[in-house]
Parts: sequence; C-alpha cells; structure tokens
Amino acid sequence: MMRTSCVVAGVICLAGAAHAGRPLAIDDADPADAGQFEFEAGAAYERDSDCKHWDFPFGLTYGAFRGVEIGIGFGGQFEERTELVEDGSGEQCSREHGIGDLTVGAKWRFLESCPLGARHAIVPSVKFPTADEDKGLGSGETDFDLTWVGSRSIGEKAGVHLNLGYSWIGGPDDDVLHYGMAADYQVLDAVQWVGEVFAEQEMSGGADTIVQYNMGFRLNPIESLALDIAGGSKISGDAPDFTATAGLTWTFGFVNKESK
Repeated sequence: MMRTSCVVAGVICLAGAAHAGRPLAIDDADPADAGQFEFEAGAAYERDSDCKHWDFPFGLTYGAFRGVEIGIGFGGQFEERTELVEDGSGEQCSREHGIGDLTVGAKWRFLESCPLGARHAIVPSVKFPTADEDKGLGSGETDFDLTWVGSRSIGEKAGVHLNLGYSWIGGPDDDVLHYGMAADYQVLDAVQWVGEVFAEQEMSGGADTIVQYNMGFRLNPIESLALDIAGGSKISGDAPDFTATAGLTWTFGFVNKESK
C-alpha cells in the first residue's frame, strides 16, 4: 500500500451574512430571517507537506420561521497527494477528485438576549457519506454534530462569537470535541474584517489538539450580496500549513419585517 498524509476538513456554514458566516468556520447565533434564503458558494484551498486539497462548497439556508433556519450543504473536491511507494523506492504524485459529503442541519436561536447581552443558539447537523471512501475523499460513515453558539455585539461595529460542539463520528474513528472564537469589525460601511481561532480534540487519550487561525474580509457591494476572502494556518497539531478561501453569500426571498 501507499501511505497518504493529508488533513481534509469540511465545513458547512448555515449562517447569516451579517455576522460570522463565510469565510469563517465559527458560526454565529443569528439564523436567517423567516422567509429568507441564503445561498453560499466558494472555493477553498489547503496545503501541507504532502497534500494539496481544493474544495468547492455550496449551501442553501432557509429561514423557516422566526429564530429557526434549516440548511443543506454539498460540493466537489480535488486532491493532489505525494505518497510513499510501498517498496520504499521513492515518492509519487496521485490525484483524486469527486463529490463531497452531504450535510443537513438547522439552527435554533433559543435565547435572544441573556443577562450578559448575548444571543444563544443550538446547531444540530448530520453528515451523510456521499464522498468516495475508496478514493480517500470521505470516511464512508455518517456523523452527527451538536454545537452551542453564543454571539454578542460590542457597540455598533463589532461582534464576538463563541462555539462549543461535539461530533459523534461514525465507524472506528474517535469522537471530536471542537470549539473556538470569532470576531468581526465594520471597517467601512461596505467592508468588514473577520478573524477566528478554532480547535478540535479527539476524545481518545494522547491525541494532539489541532488549533488553527483564519482571518479575512467581507465586502458588500450591494445589500443582498457579500463577497469574502480569507487565509490562515495552523497554530498546533496536524493541521494544514496554509488555508485560503473566497466566495459569496447571496440573500433573497420575502422577509416580513415583523419576523426579524
């Protein structure tokens, strides 16, 4: 057999464009307004010493009613790997491509303001194994995740967002605890800076905690469209040496002002 060393991460953002949605991994506590659709699409790149990975995710979120949204995420992927040949004679490059896993989720903002002024939400999701396990593009197992999200505005221009979640991983792999914090700041009327630090820890003893950071900008050329770009790297653990993403979020549909 050939040995492959590559970290492949898939993230779906079922979030609103006004706070910590694309291009961040950390979610925000604000669901889409009732009657409103949010379409997200983009491209993401990861690189480490022996793997280059491209993702082309897209997702659609719908505000089912006040405080609740439902969403679906899918996409394609391409991977270029440097592998050790079984007999140890050297290395070779291989390439694989295919669809990604299908993710379905929801967000329920169960508290609009706590005594500390924060909004709180619960985000359940299910990942279905539509990616090709034989090609090494997916695990071939169904995973479940439940994440608590807290968001708080700081003045009129800034906000912070906290996540704490647990993933039940199908098959022999260990479950994962994940957590992180994001911040955003409105630099100009149409330009917002965003940044985050997030981590994950396998629940088995001895596994290193993976910690990454990511930062970038959102640009709103019009009210219904947000463009984004971001880049990051690892802080510790077996994470990609470099990550980058760019994409868009398009908001459309009928919104009842009383439902906001």
